[in-house]
Amino acid sequence: MDFDEKKLRLANRLKEELNLSEKVYNAIKKVPRHFFVPERYKSEAYVDTPLPIGYGQTISAPHMVAIMCELLDLKEGEKVLEIGTGCGYHAAVTAEIVGKTGIVVSVERIPELAEMAKRNLSALGYDNVLVVVGDGSLGYEPMAPYDKIYVTASAPDLPKPLLEQLKIGGKMVIPIGDTYQVLYVVEKDHEIRKWSWGAVRFVPLYGKYGFRDFEE
Repeated sequence: MDFDEKKLRLANRLKEELNLSEKVYNAIKKVPRHFFVPERYKSEAYVDTPLPIGYGQTISAPHMVAIMCELLDLKEGEKVLEIGTGCGYHAAVTAEIVGKTGIVVSVERIPELAEMAKRNLSALGYDNVLVVVGDGSLGYEPMAPYDKIYVTASAPDLPKPLLEQLKIGGKMVIPIGDTYQVLYVVEKDHEIRKWSWGAVRFVPLYGKYGFRDFEE
């Protein structure tokens, strides 16, 4: 099975369909998605669809990873907060774009997935990703403020701690909603601007500012 050929074909199709920037295209083209999915789904790794990774969670579809990266306008050297590490694929794509001078801080509520992500990212040499276990709806205060924040689970509203941890001039991408979810881009300046990208479907965000506290 030629994963490299499938990966290139997927990256080229996404570039054409989504008019991807070179930096996002190159990251999608480089990161081996098959490395992050369970063995039974490796043959589907370069199909543009979410896949189960265990514990009721999924790896996002490649097109959604690419779209979120584009909406954030990630730049080399930035400090980025990811909420919902999963298996680590999205963090790896982000890490490629921000480069060795940047850092991705990723919060995962499920310890087993956090460990899986750490192993995956370490094996591939992504030493600019810090994975921590915790309530993602609270962000990660020790490393704040962040240039960019993105959330890979749908929240009932914009979590206050995430907004507080975003730099002035920073940008956040977050899905909001329950049955009907909308992906929002939030820009923080002297005022908060929020605009909708469109309808999406993500797993729910659990935590203090999520749909329920996962520790209950």
